Amino acid sequence: MDDDTIIQEAPVQESSVKPAPSVARDAAALTEPAAARRATAKPRSLPKWEQEARDSLRAGVRKFTRPLADLQARDANEGDTRLLVTDFLCDVLGYDKYSDLTTEYSVKGEFADYGVRIDQQLVAFIEVKRVTTKLRVSHLRQVQMYAVNEGVEWVILTNGSHWQVFHLTGGLPMVTDLAIDVNLTGDQTAAYKADQLFYLHRDSFKRNQITDVWRAQQATAPSALAQLVLSEPVLGVMRKELRRTSGHTIDEAELSRLMRETLIRPDAMKS
Repeated sequence: MDDDTIIQEAPVQESSVKPAPSVARDAAALTEPAAARRATAKPRSLPKWEQEARDSLRAGVRKFTRPLADLQARDANEGDTRLLVTDFLCDVLGYDKYSDLTTEYSVKGEFADYGVRIDQQLVAFIEVKRVTTKLRVSHLRQVQMYAVNEGVEWVILTNGSHWQVFHLTGGLPMVTDLAIDVNLTGDQTAAYKADQLFYLHRDSFKRNQITDVWRAQQATAPSALAQLVLSEPVLGVMRKELRRTSGHTIDEAELSRLMRETLIRPDAMKS
């Protein structure tokens, strides 16, 4: 029985005894329309740490808009860009400058711009480019090797404004997946930028929430959806529905071929 079902009750003798207030409230709640109850229900509150992190990000995105614009206007060098990145990591994303961040992190005689530690555990490398440099995949090559050598899954590429976060899956070949891509000086709203960067906040990163984001993206990537559509169970359901609606019978191999050639984009088949 759903919430909106009307229950017909038999008439009863009027009683002079009034129900207790709590009983009356419970009875009213049972007969109150579901829509009205939903409208008055309190929204789910966020954990205190998450609310504080999100508030910090919204304020930080607005705060750093002007300094970023100034750096871009004067084509600031990489050193000045790193100063801004350090401030953003500490003031907005919640990292401690001394315990969480190591600049010029040494890896086999070479140096990554930043190593990021949480509770003494190395979790990511950051590669910083000049504020006016357009980020490219080629910028990842060196820092990827640092990550592989140190057994680190996450690499962050930024020019202060544009932030890209990549997940590395070891093996031959190594697989690099873009998990987060947000530009602080882009056209999106400040709320959208803050929501994207939330998973880079120290408190979220510590809880490994960014891995859930990456896994969700992998599960709904074009190649994953294409494989799902072409799987035996899905093709079987499609064959039955096609036969039911049109009377046409087709085997799974032929249906798979037609899907690949006429419906699924070739690039979606690439993993």
